[in-house]
Amino acid sequence: MSENVETRSGMNRRGLIKTSAAGAMAAIVGARTAHAADDDKAVLKGTIKHSACAWCYSMPLETLATEGAKLGLVGLDLIGPNDWPTLKKYGLVGTMTPTHGIGKGLNRIENHDECLAMIEKAIEQTAEAGWRNVICFSGNREGMDDEEGAKNCAIGLKKIAGLAEKKKVIINMELLNSKSHKDYMCDHTAFGVSVCKQVGSPNVKLLYDIYHMQRMEGDIIDTIKANIDYIGHIHTAGNPGRNELNEKQEINYPPIMQTIADLTQAGKFDGFTAHEFVPKRKGVEGQILSLKEAIAVCDV
Repeated sequence: MSENVETRSGMNRRGLIKTSAAGAMAAIVGARTAHAADDDKAVLKGTIKHSACAWCYSMPLETLATEGAKLGLVGLDLIGPNDWPTLKKYGLVGTMTPTHGIGKGLNRIENHDECLAMIEKAIEQTAEAGWRNVICFSGNREGMDDEEGAKNCAIGLKKIAGLAEKKKVIINMELLNSKSHKDYMCDHTAFGVSVCKQVGSPNVKLLYDIYHMQRMEGDIIDTIKANIDYIGHIHTAGNPGRNELNEKQEINYPPIMQTIADLTQAGKFDGFTAHEFVPKRKGVEGQILSLKEAIAVCDV
């Protein structure tokens, strides 16, 4: 599937802080209890909270939810409220709620009213569902200086951070590579961390996408360790090509996942890890096998 801006921002992907972590996990466990007796359900180690991005799979959502639950997923990413009943039916949660688009983002003051209205609505809906994450984007540079863009993003997020804190929802600005997403501003961890520091809220964090940051800066493990206070959610994919997490791509996922597991056990991270690769295998069976293998690689 191509990585154009419109596809990632919506339903197909374009288009609780620590004090509430125990409650969030209790909700997840409670929602999945009805499915725990399934004989074919995978038993995972439990440190990594696996999710998957639905836009990557060419199959009905109900099929992905059914098979994903069997594989041990706790939820699915970037699913809007209209499809949440399907997730709940299979004991899954919405691990990231979509909001506004990628190119037109928070780095421009003139975009704030439109973007913040969508983020506010998503926060309310996500909180009502008992879930924790909504996404946001910086927008494209279009000649703007990064310092000004970070300042403008922080101005916008400060307006909505109080609501996020009240509702116990985390707003996650996604780090994307600006090679595929031409001109995207939040394309380095330092930019995203600068925004978070300027906002100064524990409910404004980053969606750290390993694939995107491998393409832009590398040094994944040390970067995650150094900035874990500002990371609320993680995405995976193989590079190059955004495909399976196997030996045919360059990212060594087991030690990266062990780092995340160690930070989780140390109480420094309680977010989800959502697999956002596009399977090369065809058909439902092939795609689910790719997801199963990715979970196995990352379940440290």
